[in-house]
Amino acid sequence: MQKTSARLLSLLSLLQTRRDWPGALLAERLDISPRTVRRDVDRLRELGYPIVTSKGPEGGYRLGVGAQLPPLLFDDEQAVALAIALQLATTSGAGIEEAAARALTTVRQVMPARLRHRIDTFHVTAVERPTTRPARPADSTVLMALSAAVHARETLRFDYSSASAQGAGDNSPDAPPPRRAEPHHLIIWDGRWYLVAWDLDREDWRTFRADRITPRTPTGPRFCPRELPGGDVAAFVAGRFQGSDGSGGRPCRGEVVLGLPASDVAPYVHDGVVEEFGPHRCRLVLGSWSWPALAAALGRFDADVQVVGPAELKDAFARLARRYADAATAPSSHR
Repeated sequence: MQKTSARLLSLLSLLQTRRDWPGALLAERLDISPRTVRRDVDRLRELGYPIVTSKGPEGGYRLGVGAQLPPLLFDDEQAVALAIALQLATTSGAGIEEAAARALTTVRQVMPARLRHRIDTFHVTAVERPTTRPARPADSTVLMALSAAVHARETLRFDYSSASAQGAGDNSPDAPPPRRAEPHHLIIWDGRWYLVAWDLDREDWRTFRADRITPRTPTGPRFCPRELPGGDVAAFVAGRFQGSDGSGGRPCRGEVVLGLPASDVAPYVHDGVVEEFGPHRCRLVLGSWSWPALAAALGRFDADVQVVGPAELKDAFARLARRYADAATAPSSHR
């Protein structure tokens, strides 16, 4: 027979795997008597685990929900998995980085030496792609509210700030009315959290940045989930942000011919299409959030550019050319 401590761990692990356990089945799985099961259940209750007993011939046990977090018991693999998950959470951008780091320290302190050594050999370093505007961390409270609405299938009402309004608030009399949407998925893409939802006012699918969402309470009525185009959230989101479906996470999409070989351009294009186009030239199809941003992104290749289309991209190049020319000829200011 197992020692009492090992037996308690096995009993607790079984109680966590299903909702209800008949006492006789627990006794059979643990190879102990029903009386020993009852004594072990009493010991777990003394340790703070809220175990509910059901009466009757088929009476059994259920791990209930307690008012306080009881001591937790993990086997070796569970403890290692928890520590790795906490270390990954410190790079999640979900606004829980500090709490995850503190939790990781607590878990590591109570680990036996053999497990602590395994954890200490695992290190994660978050490397962000260069950007002129770092992603704002999402508020963990907002993420929990969005996740709860997705799970409950309840219509969301929320304020959605524009990029220019972030930090200033949208409390002016001219602020737009709250958005109404049916939330389907909460996802992370390129270090940012997004809500994939059916916009009730625009009658179309939208992706909303979580760091721009301020949920309103209470939530709206429950809804019957719609079928996501393609049925696969990963493919749908990738298509939206890469513009491959033409619908628009990056609505401004243009085509140019660059005076560079495709091999020189491809390593720096993560969400576009690059093709060879004669000696030392390539065809590039790329998307962005605005036409000036797309023109500026194409200019970073420091090569001759021939715009294939559309006309909006040509206009954006003309506007940037005027601005750059003015900047080059304007007198320098000195403080």
